[in-house]
Amino acid sequence: MSRVTIDRRRFNQLVAALVAGAGAVPVQRALAATAARPGLPLIVLDAGHGGIDPGAIGVVGTYEKNIALPTVIELAHQLQATRRYRVQLTRRDDEFISLEGRVARARAAGADLFLSVHADALPDRAARGASVYTLSEQASDREAALLAASENRADLVGGIKLDTRDPQVNGILIDLARRQTNNLSIRFAQDVVNELGRHVVMLTNSHRSAGFAVLKAPDIPSALVEIGCLSNRTEELDLRRAPYRIEVARALTRSIGDYFDAIGV
Repeated sequence: MSRVTIDRRRFNQLVAALVAGAGAVPVQRALAATAARPGLPLIVLDAGHGGIDPGAIGVVGTYEKNIALPTVIELAHQLQATRRYRVQLTRRDDEFISLEGRVARARAAGADLFLSVHADALPDRAARGASVYTLSEQASDREAALLAASENRADLVGGIKLDTRDPQVNGILIDLARRQTNNLSIRFAQDVVNELGRHVVMLTNSHRSAGFAVLKAPDIPSALVEIGCLSNRTEELDLRRAPYRIEVARALTRSIGDYFDAIGV
């Protein structure tokens, strides 16, 4: 018996179509079309801040935006060198992009994974280390409720217009998609923590959750990585060095490989 592989975003779309009443035949045709068009997973990399927004400012005056961008560019080069992925960047120069705009670019591109790269600043200047954030469960549930109640019912699960006549079903679909995405995001974040922890200092409780706007795409597994603390002079100087950023990018590349290996892509 032949085995059909279907990507997560397409699966969400087909579930929504069935619930909306598309019927079995159109869905079977869509499955066949999907199987006939295999492709490399698309990773969207987001360099935090930019333009008029410098982000955190280090002890010796380093701007976070100027650490995030070269790290993302190096990471993109390493990912492309594997020939395993397609890669897009939300910004390639010193450009200001709204948080919502970053998510919109990732969704418009059809991203399979979204990673936002930042550098932290903490009140305790002795503190140093990397950390990884995923969207908190509380924030996810609240956002899902707002989306379900919204007048704009354009489907956030994969391009299908939700049936506005049954808001309860719409809410359930959005919530299911968010929960699936959140589980995958947590899986990815654990891979990032494991790989980064082999090469750089990590903060205590290095996997954290918060309501970051750039993590709120309901259909794209997403994580935000703080690759170090600019508020710590030693780590700030490390982050300014290209060899250090290259090592960070190597760890992130391996973590992305670990993630796609784990989900069978």
